[in-house]
Amino acid sequence: MLTREQNDLLTRTGPGTPGGDLMRRYWQPAALSEELPPGSPPQPVRLLGEDLVLFRDEAGRPGLLGLHCPHRGADLSYGRLEDGGLRCLYHGWLFDVTGQCREQPGEPAGSTFRQRVRHTAYPCLEAAGIIFAYLGPGEPPLLPAYEALTVPDAHRFVIKYFHECNYLQGEEGEIDPVHTSYLHRQFVSGSGETDYREIPREGHMPLYGRDVAPRIEIDETDYGVRIFSIRNAGADTAYLRITNFVMPNLSAIAGQTGEHGYAIHWHVPIDDVTHWKYDIIFCRTAPLDLERMRRAYAAQMAPGYRFRRTLANRYQQDRAEMAATSFSGMGAFFPAHDAYATETQGPIQDRTQERLGSTDKAIARARQMLLRAIRDVQAGREPPHVVRDPAANDFSHLVVLSKIIPADADWRTAWRAAPAAAEPLAAGR
Repeated sequence: MLTREQNDLLTRTGPGTPGGDLMRRYWQPAALSEELPPGSPPQPVRLLGEDLVLFRDEAGRPGLLGLHCPHRGADLSYGRLEDGGLRCLYHGWLFDVTGQCREQPGEPAGSTFRQRVRHTAYPCLEAAGIIFAYLGPGEPPLLPAYEALTVPDAHRFVIKYFHECNYLQGEEGEIDPVHTSYLHRQFVSGSGETDYREIPREGHMPLYGRDVAPRIEIDETDYGVRIFSIRNAGADTAYLRITNFVMPNLSAIAGQTGEHGYAIHWHVPIDDVTHWKYDIIFCRTAPLDLERMRRAYAAQMAPGYRFRRTLANRYQQDRAEMAATSFSGMGAFFPAHDAYATETQGPIQDRTQERLGSTDKAIARARQMLLRAIRDVQAGREPPHVVRDPAANDFSHLVVLSKIIPADADWRTAWRAAPAAAEPLAAGR
């Protein structure tokens, strides 16, 4: 249980809030690259409570500016892409990706006024099919070299989903190992929605239903929290699953590529009551069937990266299906299950009313880390997992595991035998 003040610190991420100041110390996804192909019009975006415009200049560089022109406030997302920047339709002021005003056609010849006008602008970089933005002060850190961002493009699938709730609800759902025993349970192997069924699921799903009370252990790391769940697998064996909370708003979890990769789920605040979940799925050993995955996901999605199953239609829950094939009655698409669990908590969950159990220790530790990090920023210190040294940009110890081990094996060190990471990504400003 949190106090009202603590809940506000963790969930309010707009400009000038302590939680927002923390979020702005890290690179955050601003859009999928596919949303802004070369030659596409500027896109209005809302990120961490700020209204912004995302565009590509004529050289293909992404830029992120304040939505409203600093001259008279017109919406720059209607602007023209020309002459190396974004030109406001109202009076023709031109801005480059750094926010510098380059032209003011209405000003007298010889005027230097444009040199003194720099609009709100945030650095962007593009990697792994995502446009990232840094909304914080000073020089941006390095983009962390997560393995999912370093593999060849053909080995990675990226999608995003809109959620009608605060980002922290989505993030905390990722680091709750027990819910898989219930929310995602399918009664008949291969049942549910056939389009999504084409994507291979994690191979040990039946074990979640067989042992619904796993042992949960945690280790605090330099990047966040390593989470161990150990289930009885029978015949003197155990099922070990390792997932991770990664500061400040993402997780690394076992997924459909099994031992050959994992998934990153990045929960990015739009504002305090809505967020995007970016899903990065990768395989380190072979290319993915990307076209098949796109078709399978498209069957579950509505336009605008929205779910077909929503809060408004009660997630199309089917009581007959609940009796026959699935625990939830909401098909077999796990992201929609997760949306139900987090969105129905309300726009911002009231954590003063919750009652955490012993299996919620990862959630409690992640909150403690976030609150400490907020205090670090308030005190002028850099929070954890802000990467500035290229030599330290190595996360081969960020390992996701899903395997059967002997019951008497040392679960705490089993991750050290996991596959090595790909080559580090050299990324920064």
